[in-house]
Amino acid sequence: MSRSHRPGLGAFVFFMVAFMLGVYFTFAAVQGDYGLFRRVEIAAERDALSRDLAKLEAEIAEMENLTRRLSDTYLDLDLLDQQARSVLGMIRTDEIVIR
Repeated sequence: MSRSHRPGLGAFVFFMVAFMLGVYFTFAAVQGDYGLFRRVEIAAERDALSRDLAKLEAEIAEMENLTRRLSDTYLDLDLLDQQARSVLGMIRTDEIVIR
């Protein structure tokens, strides 16, 4: 007698659990806290922060240059005149103010 061999319920449960674990780990690898999407977000944030850092470094370099030009060891008279006019709102007698 030939009997057909059908997989039992245990094999079905085993493969279903294995499949569900595979789905879970795949989802976690893509969507999780350390997944691919989070990695892309972190890379974009890093790029934005790098641009901000470069902008701030340029501002610092400009401020250091202005500070050096107004220091006791090196005095730029044109810059001093410009700053005094800007801060004090003063003009020379031979200048005309246009508003």
